[in-house]
Amino acid sequence: MSRTVAVLGAGVGGLTAAATLREILPATDRIVLVDRSFTGGLGLSLLWVLRGWRTPEQITVRLTEAALPGIDLRTGAVERIDLEARTVDCGPAGSIGYDALVIALGANLDSDRLPGLASALGDGVAGEFYTVDGAVALHDRVEALTSGRVLVLVAAVPFKCPAAPFEGAFLIADQLGERFTSGTVRIDVFTPDALPMPVAGPAVGNALVDMMGARGIGFHGGKSAAGIDARTRTVEFTDGTTEPFDLLVVVPPHAPGAAVASTGLGLGGWISVDPATLATSAPGVYAVGDCTALPLLNGKPLPKAAVFAEAEATVAAHQVARYLGCDAPDSRFTGEGACYVELGGELAAKGEGDFLARPAPRVSLREPSTAYHREKERQERDWLARWNIRS
Repeated sequence: MSRTVAVLGAGVGGLTAAATLREILPATDRIVLVDRSFTGGLGLSLLWVLRGWRTPEQITVRLTEAALPGIDLRTGAVERIDLEARTVDCGPAGSIGYDALVIALGANLDSDRLPGLASALGDGVAGEFYTVDGAVALHDRVEALTSGRVLVLVAAVPFKCPAAPFEGAFLIADQLGERFTSGTVRIDVFTPDALPMPVAGPAVGNALVDMMGARGIGFHGGKSAAGIDARTRTVEFTDGTTEPFDLLVVVPPHAPGAAVASTGLGLGGWISVDPATLATSAPGVYAVGDCTALPLLNGKPLPKAAVFAEAEATVAAHQVARYLGCDAPDSRFTGEGACYVELGGELAAKGEGDFLARPAPRVSLREPSTAYHREKERQERDWLARWNIRS
C-alpha cells in the first residue's frame, strides 16, 4: 500500500530530508515537498551579497524535478497543520494527507515586533541582510555612507546564524575601507546577550569581542532594544538609554510562522523536538532546522544554522523510514557542527565543536585564515551544485 510523507519547506533541511527519504523508501511511497517558491537565495551567501562579493543571481537556487527525481514538488504556502486529521492545508494549492511529516519551515522575520523598526526599514534609515533584496540594498547604503555611525543591532533572540551580526560588522568595516580605518565612520554592535554566541561559551564570546576591538568595532552586550525612532535616528533600550545612528543595521526579530505555531508542539510557537531523533510529541511528526527549539544541557537552545538543519534532516529521514517500518539506520543527531566568521579581506575564523556535549557545549574558535574562507566557498559551491541540477 502506498504511503505519503510530506516534507514542508525547501530550505537546506527540507531538501536534505526529501532526498534522503527518496533514497530509502520504496518507489511506491509518495514524497511530497511543499514550498511557497522553489526559487530562493542561499542563506550561506547573504553576507557576501552585503559585502558585494556576490550578486543575487550567483547565489540563487532554482529547484527543479531534475534535482529531486521521484519527489512531488507542490508549490503553495503552508497555512495550517492539522495533527489530528494528519493533513496539511496549503490554501489554494489544496490539502495534503500524510502518513508521516517532516516540518522544515524555518523562521520568519517579524519587524513589527520591535516598535519603529518597520518604519525605519521602510524609510531607508535601517537595513537588514537576512533577505537577498535586503542585503543588496544595505550594500548600497553602506557604499553611500561618507561619515557617521553604523549601529549593528540584534533586535531580539533567538535569530538565525549566531555569528551573522558580528560578521556583518566586520564585512561592513571591510567595505568602508579608509572611511572606517580613518575614524570617519564608526561601527558599534549592540545585542541582548552578554557576549556574542553565548551558547558557545565565554571563551568564544570573549575571543570575538577581542577580534572586534582589535579592528576598532565597539561591542555592547546586555542591551535589549525597546524601540526605534526613524525620525531622530535613535534606538531606545529597555534600560532607558538611547543610542544615535546614521545607519542602522538590524537583525530583525525572528518568529515561527503561523503554520508552525498552529501545531502547538512547543512553547512560543517553536517546535520542541527530541535532541537525538528530532521527533515531536505527535506520532510520525518530525521537525528540523530553524523552526525547532532543541534544548541543550546548558539550558540554551541549539543555534539556528543550516549546518545543523542538514544534519538533523538526515536523522529525521531515517527515523521517518523506521516509523513506517522500513529498514533504515537508527541514526542520532550528534550536535556536532561548525560555522565560519568572516572578517573581511578573505579571512575567516571557524567555530566548531559538540553542542550536545555534557555538561555543556564544547566549542572552540579557530584562528582566522584564508583557508577557512576557502572552505566556506567550497561549501557554497557544493550546495549550489547539489540543488541547481538541470535536466
